[in-house]
Amino acid sequence: MSKQPNILFVMTDQQRSDTIRALGNREIRSPVLDSLVQRGTAFTNCYTPSPVCVAARSATITGVPPHLNGCASNNESPLGMQSIMQVLQKAGYRTHGIGKMHFNPHVDAMWGFDSRDISEEGARLQGSRNDFHDYLGENGFGHVLEPQGLRSEMYYIPQPSQLPAEHHHTTWVADRAIDFLRQRNSERPFFLWTSFIKPHPPFESPVPWNKLYRAADMLPPRRPEGFEQLLSWWNHHQNRYKYRDKGYDEMLIRTMKAMYYACISFIDFNLGRILEALGDEIENTLILYTSDHGEMLGDYGSFGKRTMLNPAAKIPLILLAPNAAHPGQRIDKPVSLLDVFPTFAAAAGLDIDLPSTEGANLLDIEAGDSEREFVTSQVGEGNIGLYMIAGRDLKYIYSAADRKEWLFDLRVDPQETKNWAGNSRYEGELRAMRDRLIARFERDGYDLAVQNGEWREYEPPAFPDPAGDDGLLFQDAPHLPELLRALGPYFDR
Repeated sequence: MSKQPNILFVMTDQQRSDTIRALGNREIRSPVLDSLVQRGTAFTNCYTPSPVCVAARSATITGVPPHLNGCASNNESPLGMQSIMQVLQKAGYRTHGIGKMHFNPHVDAMWGFDSRDISEEGARLQGSRNDFHDYLGENGFGHVLEPQGLRSEMYYIPQPSQLPAEHHHTTWVADRAIDFLRQRNSERPFFLWTSFIKPHPPFESPVPWNKLYRAADMLPPRRPEGFEQLLSWWNHHQNRYKYRDKGYDEMLIRTMKAMYYACISFIDFNLGRILEALGDEIENTLILYTSDHGEMLGDYGSFGKRTMLNPAAKIPLILLAPNAAHPGQRIDKPVSLLDVFPTFAAAAGLDIDLPSTEGANLLDIEAGDSEREFVTSQVGEGNIGLYMIAGRDLKYIYSAADRKEWLFDLRVDPQETKNWAGNSRYEGELRAMRDRLIARFERDGYDLAVQNGEWREYEPPAFPDPAGDDGLLFQDAPHLPELLRALGPYFDR
């Protein structure tokens, strides 16, 4: 490349790997993503390093896996570690971030950004900077307390947006990206991280996008025979606090799926607006599109993330480099969001020590110059640690909470319907995968997971009574009680 390329990093939230039409899903419409697939490289075996928001993003930004960066759940971000934004900033890049970053607890941290358009999900909070909420107030929508959809009991209930399309958060993110591209100094290369909150639940889209897909056209979720044996403690825990463990309603779930797809198609449309705004600069811009983790969406009778089953652990990853040598290439080598840091550093022409030996340059993998065979993932630690190692052919999972392991043979069972861990014919493969993952943790001195060459054993965590209501999650606006008390006798008990 004659000069440092621009870098456009587009991340969605909670988008499954099987939600792009060009990669095999005929239910969904994604013409802009289809075009990226046709012009670039699709990595069809990409796993998140942690199937939960903060941990996935922390690993992506630092290039360091969860067991080493200290963030294995939605806990505190490792803001003291070097970020890819800081690396690029030092190299002369103009760095700008838009939308959800999930820097926890400091939502307004810069962490290497020269500037940010800040917006995080959830209800309005007093004393917290949120540029999107300010925008809504300036445009007559200050009364909308939960502009990305109602949570708590409504978390997984499909719902219409409270905002019109021109003021929806997805549009706002695209508008801010377009503003940045039009106003920036073209003498400097840019790093633009455009981060959408959707299709993270609640599943809501503005009119008419909310009617783009209909429940009657959606296939039901995948619930293979005996699927209950494939679930870990995390699946049951999530189903409880997301209000989804009191029965099965197929049509409701198909409606969820329709609304989930609508969120993705609306992002696709707005991604097209951003790419159009790039204009001729697209010829010198590296574009990487991905998500932080997936969504179970009723498969295996489960919802949310925090599981190593494919709907939550596998994510889309499309790379379009300037002067792509093999447009339309599809690569099934296992890759990870840990590869984002080294890819961006290499694209910028930087010769630096990488923060972890586990990340690889996707441009090298694309060229066939990488020997890596496996990637890993983790959510939680200690007695709720859930760990995974996956290659092209096999995936191994261990749950400390369940004291149980799973082995999936992806060669004969790519849909993950059977646990082969109890099959004596797989004993050697099971041991090899287990030993690889344990050796990795031992090498790094991570004794929260392993001890004396074995998985460390813990007392199992408590679980709410299946017949009760304990463990339900409430995520309301802080001043909701005040609003309810104003209703007088309607609120009094």
